[in-house]
Amino acid sequence: MNEDPFPAVDGVTHRFVQAGAVRLHVAEAGSGPPVLLLHSFPQHWYAWRRVIPGLATDHRVLCPDFRGAGWSDAPPDGYDTATRVDDLLALLDALGLDEVPIVSHGWGAWTAFALCLRAPERVRAHLALTMTHPWPARRALRRAAWRFWHTTLWELPLLGPAVLRHWPGLTRFLLRHWGAAEDGVAEFAERSRRPGQARAGQQLNWQFVVHDLPKLRRPGADRPRMPTEILAGGRDVLVPPELLGDVLPVRVLADCGHLIPEQRPDAVVAAARALFGGS
Repeated sequence: MNEDPFPAVDGVTHRFVQAGAVRLHVAEAGSGPPVLLLHSFPQHWYAWRRVIPGLATDHRVLCPDFRGAGWSDAPPDGYDTATRVDDLLALLDALGLDEVPIVSHGWGAWTAFALCLRAPERVRAHLALTMTHPWPARRALRRAAWRFWHTTLWELPLLGPAVLRHWPGLTRFLLRHWGAAEDGVAEFAERSRRPGQARAGQQLNWQFVVHDLPKLRRPGADRPRMPTEILAGGRDVLVPPELLGDVLPVRVLADCGHLIPEQRPDAVVAAARALFGGS
């Protein structure tokens, strides 16, 4: 069991939930209708520290760490999108939640889109932040491929874990470049250096290349059936709004970069309340 202290956020409690084959850490705050917040990489639940207070006034806010992130188990495998969806479904079952609205960011959004397609009855609504969906504008995606140069250093076997563990300057640089505050930069860069987390980060990126990229859907393929909206950062250097096309409703925050939960938590809370209604 990982005994490391959690970063302090007022009103947040912590517990561990057995979700199928893995034990996941869940940060929780507030009471009322549940809402699930899904983080990106190289982050964990603490990515939502500025969003939690606004939603927790009248929601039960649940922020799990994905396997291999934060305080959750970091097994040697299981970092493909399908298995991450399995983990989320097992978590919802363990928590006794039939249906939840989701707020997601980055890699968490990619997994949430997959969850929406596989088990739409479990997702009431989905607010995704700064992530390409499974129906990208392909020409724009090709033009923007250079923006993901850093993933080559993370995704390759042997090289990826070594870079994450021994070259934290890259992680810190990217987090700052994307708009992270310094407390987040320090926390996420340091935790991603740990052997289990570094291996998980490499596998997450690699499994996307191997399994997900070849299966990107054409715009006419199946779409989410629940209310869905994307918030994009007008100054996002990683996922610019033009990558998102017009397949799903997209709202652009002109003054924001990639890390919207860090830079505009007020906008996240407002958009979530508008999309979820009374849920």
